[in-house]
Amino acid sequence: MATQRSGTLVTYEDYCNMPEDERYEIIDGELIIVAAPRRLHQGTSRNIGTPLDIYVKENRLGEMYYAPTDVILSNINVVQPDILFVSKARSHILVDEGVRGAPDLVVEILSPSTAHLDKVRKRELYARFRVPEYWQADVDDLSVEVLTLAGDDYETAGVYGLGETLVSPLLPGFRLDVDDIFSI
Repeated sequence: MATQRSGTLVTYEDYCNMPEDERYEIIDGELIIVAAPRRLHQGTSRNIGTPLDIYVKENRLGEMYYAPTDVILSNINVVQPDILFVSKARSHILVDEGVRGAPDLVVEILSPSTAHLDKVRKRELYARFRVPEYWQADVDDLSVEVLTLAGDDYETAGVYGLGETLVSPLLPGFRLDVDDIFSI
């Protein structure tokens, strides 16, 4: 992960004019260039996203999207979560460019190059913009932390490791065996 620190805030308009040969995000006006994910990261995304997508569709709850989908939180905050869910009740935030506003659920799969960004900066950003539920899937620890918004920060609803079953406070009835998440 590389960042640009030019002293000038990067805006969504600047972002839209960037070359398409890199993956970019903007956090508080700082341009972040993100490397392509590892194979383990992509497999983990598939293993979370597929059953989650099936659950969302079967229950007609809303829409799911995968990276790279722009989530435009503000003019100087644009991210591409690995997986995101927007409920039917909030479908008005779905736009041609991606999502303009906070999704109901964001999933970030931690990579060695992005773990600090996801655990600290994005956690703070998602809380600030009121994302109700945030999952951090750690491919090194083979665990998923489910965080729910409580006031201005997140509280841990559960940390699920191998041999356990992840549940979501936001999606009652959704269950996912952690062993299946990390079986790549």
